[in-house]
Amino acid sequence: MTKILLLSDTHGYMDDAILKHVEKVDEVWHAGDIGDLKVTDAIKNLKPLRAVYGNIDDAQIRTEFPEHQRFLCEDVAVWMTHIGGYPPKYSSRILPELNQNPPRLFICGHSHILKVIPDKKRHLIHMNPGAVGRHGFHKIRTMLRFTIDGNKIDNLEVIEFDSR
Repeated sequence: MTKILLLSDTHGYMDDAILKHVEKVDEVWHAGDIGDLKVTDAIKNLKPLRAVYGNIDDAQIRTEFPEHQRFLCEDVAVWMTHIGGYPPKYSSRILPELNQNPPRLFICGHSHILKVIPDKKRHLIHMNPGAVGRHGFHKIRTMLRFTIDGNKIDNLEVIEFDSR
């Protein structure tokens, strides 16, 4: 079983409250708009990290992290990108590949709105952890924690922080 912490839209912000949650998992996944490599460095000092760049990320971040990551976590195919939309309103750039080769778990950031939506048409779960940074229109900072055990995605928890 792998315990995952999923976060996005840090916009350069990291604090001890976030890092306490990092310590409790096996891996951390960041769905873009990192904002500053200090964020990912702090995470990598504690746990393995998978990340993608977002639309606000500079050339240095884009050199370190890709736009898309497709990988297996145990027996679950995962696709993580920053701007992907959500069921049924996926980005037109994503939709052809999503229809042809859907993952079991599709992860996006960008909207600053936490969503977990089953896409029954494509037999996948869409996750957006919302935004954990202090920049943006969101009122509550959020992340997701869950487990992957073989092909099972389970134990989903929403982590909320005080308002920005």
